[in-house]
Formats: sequence, structure tokens, C-alpha cells
Amino acid sequence: MMPETDSHSFNTKHRSDNKKAITDQQVLIVGGGHVGLSFALLLAYHGIASTLLEKNRYPTISPSDDRTRRHYLDSRNTALSRRTVQIYQEIGLWDELQSHACRIDSVQISEQGSFGRAQLNKTEEKVESFGQVIENAWLGRKLLLAAQQSPLITLIDNASVNTVAQQVDGVTLSFSNDGEAENEQQLQASVLVACDGRDSTVRQLLDIGTTTYDYQQTAIVGVVETDRPHEHVAIERFSPAGPLAVLPLTDPEGDGNDTYQQGYRRSVVWVCPTGEETKYLEDDAHFLQTLQQAFGQRAGKFVAAGRRGAYPLSRVLADKQVEGRCVIMGNAAHTLHPVAGQGFNLCMRDAHVLAQMMSAQVLKGEDIGNAQLLKRYEKARQTDQKRVIRFCDAVVHGFTHPNPAIKLARNMALLAFDKLPNIKPLVATYAMGLKS
Repeated sequence: MMPETDSHSFNTKHRSDNKKAITDQQVLIVGGGHVGLSFALLLAYHGIASTLLEKNRYPTISPSDDRTRRHYLDSRNTALSRRTVQIYQEIGLWDELQSHACRIDSVQISEQGSFGRAQLNKTEEKVESFGQVIENAWLGRKLLLAAQQSPLITLIDNASVNTVAQQVDGVTLSFSNDGEAENEQQLQASVLVACDGRDSTVRQLLDIGTTTYDYQQTAIVGVVETDRPHEHVAIERFSPAGPLAVLPLTDPEGDGNDTYQQGYRRSVVWVCPTGEETKYLEDDAHFLQTLQQAFGQRAGKFVAAGRRGAYPLSRVLADKQVEGRCVIMGNAAHTLHPVAGQGFNLCMRDAHVLAQMMSAQVLKGEDIGNAQLLKRYEKARQTDQKRVIRFCDAVVHGFTHPNPAIKLARNMALLAFDKLPNIKPLVATYAMGLKS
């Protein structure tokens, strides 16, 4: 891994390497989570200014803050595909993120109580890795620091959006702080991009409907410790309740505790029927025992569990992703099942494509909020989005169907996947986000 640099160094390099002219065609971004911040940084890389509104208050952080982890088993994590890593490399941020990321060298796939199994190995597929698992807290911190230090990004937090109005040549947005109407302010820009989550306020204000499917499942997300090093192996395991994942995590830094220095931490996503989550949240022993039964000895013995969160799972798809000069992006556009970790990576590919298309408009001296441009973006992303959505649903429904004939078929399919030539490279390419 490359040595870490401080955020000031990143931003200095970022500005000096950016030879494109700064544009005054500002973009409004609503939603300052990982997708919104990443999109703002992508725009800044192309010299496009943006104002980003976030309804929550951002924490006060600085580059000089203590960087070590204080809660080794209490963090949420995200699996970044190779394509997402490449995007962060492109804008000069990956060196900042890498110290808290753990590469995936191998992926093991199997079903509880069945014979089917398959494995992807980075050596066989001739790749550096299949992706990286990163702590959400670190990812968010670094994205926020980079955005705060960019001269092209204006951050406004504690901002609740009240209205959105479109004109022929722009968009007007009103917002207030702390929900106080008397403090209402207005912003205008050429285009509005909504990254404000599954229950998007902007999407509702634009009267864009959704198609929703309740999986009747809840994801239990947390970090565990095992007695066996993870060796950079990700385990995808399917049970009657739903898909499960144990992903490798990097070691904590500077804690002086040798038991954490050999790669024993792992991120867990455990899916259970909605209504059963309480017993997995409150009882560590029961949670660890259940994991052990589901995974056997593939990960070693589960010896400790941190604080866990529960997240009801549903698929929410916006009926359209462009309305005039407004774009719906991130979970506001498509909230997916976490199986195979495709959701955030799909959002990053969306953001990357839109930023590139807007940059091309700027270089031509044309309007970045042009409705035809935005419709071309929407159309350009359909194939990738539909493929990922179909894949996620096929895995969820295919591996939870109790019919014995279907169970036999899917296990035969796993064996075929593992043995037949030319299938693995194709699947690996899609999983890494390298074909969109």
C-alpha cells in the first residue's frame, strides 16, 4: 500500500493537477452522504463548482485529528468494487482512503447444508484484487475533509429543503435551517442533483413516484472478531433466511494490541426475516452462535461481536431519474438489496458518468443543465442499472426458494460456475464494475 498523505497535500495536488477552467455554471447537490460528497468531488476534479446541502450537521473534524480507531468492533463498512477504487484514484483521493481499506483477494460462495460451492481467486482472474472493504466512518471523514478544502465546493449543513422550482434556464431551491420557515433561503443553479436517500425529499417535491418491493428481511450489520486470520478472503454464504457475508477488514492502527494485528476483524452482513432482529442485536452469544452454525469453520471461530445495527431491506426504484433540470441519484434513484455489495458501487458509476458528461458540456461552452443532456445520461445508465437490479433480485429469490428442485439446480449452477471455463472472468468483470 502507498503511504498515507495528509488532506492538505491531497487538495494541493488536486488543484495543481487540474488544468480545466473553473465554470460558473453551478450545480446544486442535495444530500451530503457518501454519494453526494463523491459527486461534488468528481465535479470539482473537472473544474465544476457545486453547492451541497445536507440536512444533518456535519461533525467538526480537521486533518490533524487522531486517526486511530477507537472502537475496533463498532463500525459499518462498505465493499468498494475495483471500478469504484479506480474512480477515487482518478480524482486523487485513494491514497487518503487506502490506509483503512482491506483488499479482497478471494471470494468463496456456498450454501448452508448443500454441496454447491465456488471460488473466485485474484491470481486466476489476473487482477490486483476484487475490491476493497473500507470503514464507513473513515470514508465519510476523508470525503468530507476533501470537500471542505475544495475551493469549488460550498457545504451547507443543517439544511432542510422546502421547495424546488424549475425555470427555463435554471432551478431554484428554498431551504431553512433547523426547520424554521422564517429562516428560509434560496439558491439558484443550472442543475439540481438529488442524492438525499431512499426517502428523498427532492424526489417527492418533484412528484416522482417509486416502485417499491419489501423483501421482508432485515440486515444485521456489524463487525466481529475471529480466531483465524481472514487472509483477505470474502465469504458469501446463503441460508434459508437470506444471503450472508463475512468480509475482511484491515487491522487497527496504533492501538498497541497485538491481538488485532493479524487480520482477525471481519465485517458481517447477516440477513434475517423481519421481526427476528432483536435477538441478534441484544444477545452477543446468540449472534455469534448463529453465525457459527451458518458458516461452519470457514471463517474460524467467531469469538467477539461489536455493536450492531438493523436495517429493513426493500427495493425502491424511482419511476424516472431525470425531470427537467433535476437528476435523481444514489439511493434516491435505486435502493437495492445489499447482496454482493452492488448498491454503492452502482451509484458511483452513475456519478462518474454524469460528471464526465457535464465536463464535456463545459468544454463546449454549453449548458450543463440542458434537459437533453440529462436525458442522455439517464438512457446511458439504464443497461448497467437494470443488469445490477436483476442480478441482486435473482440471487435473493433464487437462493431463498425452498423448492428442492430449485435448490438442486442452484447448487449444480454453483458447481458449473466453479468448473466451466470463461464463466468466472465474465462474472468477475461484472462484480468488479468493470463492464457498465
